[in-house]
Parts: sequence; structure tokens; C-alpha cells
Amino acid sequence: MGIIKLIFLGISHFSHLTIINFLLFVLCLTAILFYCYAIYAAIYFLKYPCSIATNFHPPVTILKPICGLDADDYVNLASFCQQQYPIYQIIFSVHDSQDSGITTVKQIINDFPKVDIQLVISDRTIGTNLKISNLANAVNFAKYEYLVVADSDIRVGCDYLQRIIQPFQNKQVGVVTCLYRSAAQGWLAALEAIGTATDFHAGVLVSNQLEGIKFAFGSTIVIRKQVLAEIGGFEAIADYLADDFQLGYLCAKAGYKVFLCDYVVEHVLSSSSLVNSIHRQIRWSRCTRISRPWGYMGLIFTYGTISSLLLLIVTAGSTFSWVVASVTWMLRLFMGWVVGVKLLEDQTTRKYLWLIPVWDFCDFLIWCYCFFGSTITWRGRKLKLTKTGKLVLFSQENA
Repeated sequence: MGIIKLIFLGISHFSHLTIINFLLFVLCLTAILFYCYAIYAAIYFLKYPCSIATNFHPPVTILKPICGLDADDYVNLASFCQQQYPIYQIIFSVHDSQDSGITTVKQIINDFPKVDIQLVISDRTIGTNLKISNLANAVNFAKYEYLVVADSDIRVGCDYLQRIIQPFQNKQVGVVTCLYRSAAQGWLAALEAIGTATDFHAGVLVSNQLEGIKFAFGSTIVIRKQVLAEIGGFEAIADYLADDFQLGYLCAKAGYKVFLCDYVVEHVLSSSSLVNSIHRQIRWSRCTRISRPWGYMGLIFTYGTISSLLLLIVTAGSTFSWVVASVTWMLRLFMGWVVGVKLLEDQTTRKYLWLIPVWDFCDFLIWCYCFFGSTITWRGRKLKLTKTGKLVLFSQENA
């Protein structure tokens, strides 16, 4: 009822509003509607968890691509070796025989002798995305039909495999993926974690509620070998930056369902410099712009904190604009609390909820900036994104 009253209040002021004021009011209104729907989607997602059948536990192969050392790398990798699951295999794959992560993997193998673990070292490259080359080299040694792909900076509980495999009881499911919360180290990482929990995941929940998702996340991707072969194997995505998006998208395009599991994994987000943090956000933002151009443009309708502040400025702080701004900011914070704190149980969001507007302003600036340019920096390499989302090496002549 409060939103309806706000709409009528806006209509009654239309005769006093300029075109710019009116457009800003519309942007505030669409953001308010987005926040409300995201809250509803989060509550619905919490209300209907995935059922667990104790007699469904097919053998699983976990593929873990390794490139260098991550924060808490031993703890992260070891968590996959402590699964309460009957039969599973873990394959760690490394591209460079001198990779610093090999020592940690060998320690894992030594510490968990009862777990079926294998280390694959191969410099075979099938495309520009070296992570996908790692996975392609590892999958040749996979014993089982169900493949679990998870980034090296992901940490899970001992019930992880049992939970994420359940949706495959439905034969129409081709891919299962998971939400994630970030264990942040440092203030910049904390700000990024808040953005992931209260902004990115809100959009995911809205998409899932409206039409189901047609993409996946590197936090966890579960796929059957047969389905992977149908979409062309890892070779089909070897030149894409958004490899996780493509795995989900190609499976959905092939007629399979992408299922968003209610299991939340933990992403270890290490402290980094301001430059590295900005580069990471630019990489993700440009990746989104190319992968989902209309969705990227549509984000303008979700930046309520920005629109409401601009409305305050251009109306010289009118009573109407203060009402709009108050409603917008309160709903933005409430959405962040429902999604980040209640659903994801993200401790960083719980502690720094008040930083949400700061994130929104930073994210808006990056969103604007990433409408232009196509270069990214990733693991020490400068790359260029083509219009189709593929990666090409950025030559020194063009640098």
C-alpha cells in the first residue's frame, strides 16, 4: 500500500516535475519494485529448500583447476576431501609444472590417503582461457558420470556433495549451481563481498523467480559427462572469459534445466590493492555487459540509491523527493539484509550493512565506465574481449 501511495503522490506532482525529474522518479520507482520483488524471491527461495533423498548418491568426480596460491588455499582444498559421501574422486589440474599451488596439492594428497585424489600436470592448451584448458586436461581422467567443477578459492561443508547432487533426480536437470557468500579479508574485499551478497545475488534470485536461471557460477557447477559432451565439451567454451556463464547457457540452450541449489558455499576473498580490486570489478562488469547486454543496460533500473540522490539534488531537496529517497534507501537496506544476512548468512554483510550505499555508488561508476572499452587484466595477463565474449591475447603493439 505504501508503494501505491507513493505512485499516486508522484502522479499528483507530475505537473510540477520537469522531464528529468520525472525520469529520475521513474528510475526510483523501478528500483523500489525491484527491491520488493528481490525480497519476495529470497523469502520464497528460503521457504522451499531442496529435498534430500538419502538413497540417491551417485559417484562423483570433482574437478579443481589450480593456478597459483589462493588465500587459505589448504583449508579450501581440504574441505572437498572431507565429504560425507560414499564414492567420489578429486582431480587437481595444473597447467605449469612450476606452479606454486602444486606443493599444497601434494600436501593434500599426503594428508588424505583414503580419498581418491589425482594431480594432473599438463601444458596442453585448448584456448585462451587457461582454467578451461586445465579442466579439459583433468576430465580425461574422470571416472564418474557426474562432474563437479568448483574454483580453488571455494570452501564447503561436509554435506556439500550430498546436497548439490539431489536436483539430478530430475532427468531434465542438466546443470546445478550454487549461491555463495564471501569470507572477506580487508576493507576492500569486505566492500566487494557486500556487493556480491546484496546486489549480485539479489539479481540472481529475481531471475530465478521470474523464469529460472540460464547461467551458472564458478562457485559450483555440477554437470553430467553426457550433457557436457552434447554441448561440445570444454572445447566449446575454451576461449570465453565467462566460462561459468557459458556452461549454464549452452545447457539451457540444449533444452536442459539449470537448477539453483539452496546450498551456499563460501568464497574466500583475499585482501588486495585498490588497483587489483578495480581490475576485478571491471573484468566482471565487462564480462556481464558482453554476455548479457540487455541485462547489463537494464541495471539502470536497479540503482535506486543513485536515482533518489539525483532526484534530491535536482529538486533542491523537495518534500516529495525526500519521501522518495527515504522509501528507496530503506527498501535497499532491507533487501540487503534479507538476501545477504537471512538467506546467505553472510557475516560481512551483517557487520557492514550500512556500507551498502557506498558499494552502490562505486558499482554505478564502474557500470558507467564499462560501457566503453574491452580490455581486462586477469591473472597477470592483459586480454581483450571480442563482441561475442571470447578472449584474445592483447598484443604488446596495441598496449
